[in-house]
Amino acid sequence: MNGLNTGLFCTLKTIFAAWLLVSGLSPAIAADQAPHRRPNILFIMTDQQRWDCLGANGNKIILTPNLDRLARQSANFTHAFVQSPVCVPSRVSFFTGRYPHSHKNRVNYTPLDKGEILMQARLKDAGYTTASVGKLHLFPPTVKEAKRTGFDIVELHDAVPYLDQFSDYVKWRDQHDPHKKIRYRAYAKNIEAGSNPFRAAIDEAYTDTAWVGQRTRHHLKELASKDKAFFLYSSFWKPHSPYEIPVPYDRMYNKIDIPLPKLTTLEDIKRLPPPLQKLILRGKKPPHDMDRKRLQWIYRSYYAAISQIDKEIGLILKTLEETGQAGNTIIAFSSDHGDQLLKHGMMGKNAFFEESVRVPFIISYPGHVRPKQYDELVETIDLMPTLFELAGLPEPKKNQGRSLAPLISDTGENYRPRDAVFSENIIPEVITRGQDFYFEKGKGIKGVRYPDAKMIRTRRWKYIYYPDGYSELYNMKTDPDEYNNLAGRPDHTHIEHEMKTKLLHWMVTADAPDQIAPKWLVP
Repeated sequence: MNGLNTGLFCTLKTIFAAWLLVSGLSPAIAADQAPHRRPNILFIMTDQQRWDCLGANGNKIILTPNLDRLARQSANFTHAFVQSPVCVPSRVSFFTGRYPHSHKNRVNYTPLDKGEILMQARLKDAGYTTASVGKLHLFPPTVKEAKRTGFDIVELHDAVPYLDQFSDYVKWRDQHDPHKKIRYRAYAKNIEAGSNPFRAAIDEAYTDTAWVGQRTRHHLKELASKDKAFFLYSSFWKPHSPYEIPVPYDRMYNKIDIPLPKLTTLEDIKRLPPPLQKLILRGKKPPHDMDRKRLQWIYRSYYAAISQIDKEIGLILKTLEETGQAGNTIIAFSSDHGDQLLKHGMMGKNAFFEESVRVPFIISYPGHVRPKQYDELVETIDLMPTLFELAGLPEPKKNQGRSLAPLISDTGENYRPRDAVFSENIIPEVITRGQDFYFEKGKGIKGVRYPDAKMIRTRRWKYIYYPDGYSELYNMKTDPDEYNNLAGRPDHTHIEHEMKTKLLHWMVTADAPDQIAPKWLVP
């Protein structure tokens, strides 16, 4: 580990051990409580967290003791893939159990089809009290719309400046933070040389990460005191950019050199398919040649944001234990997509590289789910049918996911493993605020006539199809970093044909539950 100071690392480990003592968490969540109702469901989500930025997933640098402990007590999936590497389409897929081309939320800030029924509505119909804290990213971004989709209790914060008028976090901060006039994303001033340039201007206690944790714990206590089962969605905005990070987390990784991706040149980018080139090179100053010192601070701040969230999750899990409901609560943890962090010259997401589409995916249910690491290929649309089967609820007909319960629990049924996972996205991304990446009928985006790209990934191969005639093919066994595009090479024509055929079969069959009625309908 380059530049890793052993003494400092041990000190950081000691700090995190102290977290565990403060939280008072037992080594394992008790499983001996006799359930008196359907199991509760606690779904915790982060925004833009890569699958490999978790200690339990093999990262030896990042400090995530609470999530690591949860992973040890859970089914921890190492090969979970989102159905779209962008916020809204991915989140709607989580909550509908349906692919983006089916639910039709393909880009951010587009309204949900009123015909789509989300997880919270189905759980509410089953007798659950439903609550949401943090980022929802629905449109319109209002409490009224969130309640229309099935939430009984809503506290919103989408963390976009022009949406702050709808933010419960902003209202809370206005009432509690003595420095409320400072923007919650502002960087501190007069930062000394050699310190984190992304130090936040506001105190940790008033960050949106702390607010989500605090309000989640509040509602957890309230919901657990009632007789009804509850579904609580706790949605953190971080580690999404920008990278402001409060004291003391701003210095947590100061002396650690986190491995950075190799430098991507403009020539490297020009070898990629044109839609991907346009995505990476968008904006006035594309970041592919970013200063490496600045990138190192971005990585440190990104890691620190996850560590701050981990602290809040530890306190949430402690509160759950204190309510007496830990043994009767299913816990799910995941993220809506990853972050390239300049891998392949790109910041953010929207591409099909592993850094964007592969996410942490953890499911816990004491006494019911077998704790271990699972390496099967899974899709995030599998979450809803899994939760429903574990809760003893029927699987919704229009759901396109596959329950993982037979794999991780003793259901008496055989699990049918996936041989491939799928994802889809508009590439280049539609950006109509500050950039002229508009979609025009008959013209597409920036000369890309059909920007709707599709991905299929098997154990060995990843294939990406662009309708304008471009493609990518990577051997994930010999080229896990996806630097060697094999598409178009004569010796791989048969592989391309096979993957394209699988992709076509998926597109034709995925919507069968929508299109084939269970019986003749008579008016």
